Formats: sequence, C-alpha cells, structure tokens
Amino acid sequence: MMDLRLGWPVRIRLADDHAILALPADVLAEGERWRDAIRAAAVPDSESGQLWLTPQRAQVLHLPHKGRAFVALTLAESWRSDEVLALVDPTRDLAQPWKGPYARTAYPQEVDTVAGSLFALLREAGRLPALLVWRDKTEHAPDKDETFVTLTSSELSVLHRRQPSITEIARAQLPLADASRTRIVAFRSDDGGPEHFALLVGDPLPHEPVLVRLHSECFTGDRLGSLKCDCGDQLTGALAQLASEPGGGVLLYLAQEGRGIGLVAKLKAYALQDQGFDTIEANERLGFAADHRNFTIAAAMLRALGFTRIRLLTNNPDKVTQLKQAGIAVTERVPLRFSPRPENARYLATKRDKAGHDL
Repeated sequence: MMDLRLGWPVRIRLADDHAILALPADVLAEGERWRDAIRAAAVPDSESGQLWLTPQRAQVLHLPHKGRAFVALTLAESWRSDEVLALVDPTRDLAQPWKGPYARTAYPQEVDTVAGSLFALLREAGRLPALLVWRDKTEHAPDKDETFVTLTSSELSVLHRRQPSITEIARAQLPLADASRTRIVAFRSDDGGPEHFALLVGDPLPHEPVLVRLHSECFTGDRLGSLKCDCGDQLTGALAQLASEPGGGVLLYLAQEGRGIGLVAKLKAYALQDQGFDTIEANERLGFAADHRNFTIAAAMLRALGFTRIRLLTNNPDKVTQLKQAGIAVTERVPLRFSPRPENARYLATKRDKAGHDL
C-alpha cells in the first residue's frame, strides 16, 4: 500500500503467468517523475498502455461495464497526461468536457478480483481509484526482479480481503472539556493502516450494555469547525451525552475520513459539491461507492476493550447491521440528532433520503 501511496508501480503476476505493472493514475498530476519509474522496469512499449477505471467512474463517462469490476481503456501511443487526468479526475470535467472515443481492452473475468483489490488498496493509500497499467513483457523472470514489489493475484486478494488484527499500543488519562474523566486508548492494525482510538468516558462496565458512539474522523468538521457537515456537532454532542450517562460510555474515533475515501478525495468531492452534486453523487463521480466504511475494526476494538453488548448512539442503521454481523450485540439504537443549518441542510437531506439515516 505504501508503494501506491508514494505513486510507485506494483507488479502483479496474473493467473496465466504473465504480469502487469500498475501505477496510480492520479500521480500524473505530480509531474514527470512517474516516467522514470516505468523506464526503470525496462517495459517495452511503455509509451502505450491502459487505463483501468471503476464501474462508478465508467458510469459517469457512459462506458458500459456489464457488471464487471473495472473498465480497461487502451491508451493511444501519443497519449498526454492531461487527457488521462481528465478521465480520472472529475473535478476537471467542466474544463475538459469532451472525451473519447475510447478503445476498450478485454480481460478474462478472473481479473476482476485483481482490479477490485487494487482499487481498494488505492483508496486506502489516499489515491483516486484509477490505474495506469502496462503489460510486463520483460525477458527476465519478473519474480526475480526487485525493482518493484511483486504480488501474485492470489496474494493480492488475500492482502485486500483478510481481516486485520489489532493491538493496543497506548493508554492514558485525557480529561476533556465535556468529559473530564476520560481515558484514551490507541490501537494499531497489522495491515499498515492508520491508528484508531477509543475514548473511555467515566467508568463503563463491560457486563452492562454500554452506550457506544462510532465516530469516523472528519478533519474539516471535527478540527476546523466546518459547517458543511454535522460531524463536529456529533463529536461534541456524543461526548457530552456519554459523560451524562451514569456509568459513562465509549467513543471509537475511527480513521475513515470521508466515508472511507480519505481527506484529499473528500476535498475533491467538496469541489464537485460546489458544482451542484450531492455528497453521494460526488463520491460516485470520483469512482468510489457511496460509502466505503467497514466497521469490523470497530467490533474488534470493542472486543479488545471487553464490550460485546452495547447501546449504539447513531442515526445510521448500517452501523447496527455491521456490528451485529461482526458479533457485537446491539440492544438499542439511540438517536443523535441536531437541527440543520443552511450550510448543511442538503447534506443531511442526502443522508436521510439516499443513505437511509434516521433524521
């Protein structure tokens, strides 16, 4: 994942024993350093290649995908970075509205798993879900070449789909303005992802159904006080409500910015919202699903803390469903509602009407 975050290619050995080099497509916006990476691999025809896009982005571009996990476009030998970026980054759509015609590249159905896993790793690495792909035709054996990280398609699938284990790495007192008797616990997962945190407010008892809030981090709302969302209100309101409970409660602060797409992608979604799209439409135009959050990590944190029966402080029924599927008994869903402001009224309406939140 770190290689993708740095904008470096990875080599994937496919089932038919040939290999591809995959490069995050949005690295084209960062200058010409990517060309050195491709040339270093001694890949013939490195000026040609393919562009892999998600079904969501393909839908925006009116490209049929027929249930496939990706669409592969063949790039002309004279392709330019700005042309590819216009396909990858929808914040450029108004400046470069005319695209195509497209030449498609066909792949067997089993490559869908490879593409889906790579898109997921790109998202976790803070990249847009689009790939520049070259077929690796080097004469030397790819598994002996250490220029790039090399994974087989099966290794890639396991890397993406396995459930990470977590470890507590720090614990300390952390008195807060609205919850003076609070402890913070830091957890690290073994998949190389960011740390997650638990706030133990008061003295919650594991043998009782404790009040729990799952809060996905929001830099703009939690720290900057943005009025575009209700995240800051939910964070402070949840802590105050937990502090008012006789036994206290637990707040899990999860590193899942922008419904799991990352901060930079969320800011690109904000730019699309400035053009008139709602929050879900913006995510899908970027090539993402409406919501990529996975709350199994929250279930693992709760178990590590000794809480398996909870009352969940949320307006989102999907959190209840995911926690129950992960083995946490949710005995009650407790609402957490705030009055809309002019700046976030549409955002809240979209959560209610399209995401099913109980507002």
